[in-house]
Amino acid sequence: MSAAHAYQYVVLRCVPRVDREEFLNVGVVLYAENAGFLQVAWSIDEARMRAFAPALDCVELDAGLRFVGEVCAGSAGAGDAAAGSLGTRFGFLKAPRSTVLQPGPVHGGITSDPAATLAVLAERLVG
Repeated sequence: MSAAHAYQYVVLRCVPRVDREEFLNVGVVLYAENAGFLQVAWSIDEARMRAFAPALDCVELDAGLRFVGEVCAGSAGAGDAAAGSLGTRFGFLKAPRSTVLQPGPVHGGITSDPAATLAVLAERLVG
């Protein structure tokens, strides 16, 4: 039997105009401390994004999501945000911000397979 791991996740939202509070889900970050797991899954549907926010630069949005991936991986290229423990990095990623790429509220659950759970959440909430 596989061990059960508590996890937390945030949905990453693209918010082109913060004043309108409209968004599209573009990614999910999942953190399971006991499993030593912190990863992101994302997808940008460019046609949907162009219909939603014609002036949005999808290349810049993709770069922001790649940065999130670098923070999750602890990549030196992500600077201080990627230098701490997994919990510290998740704390950075879940912190509210007023930018085009924003985390939603923190949710949680229990899983025996964090990677599979991330894939399911990404498909359900983003895909």
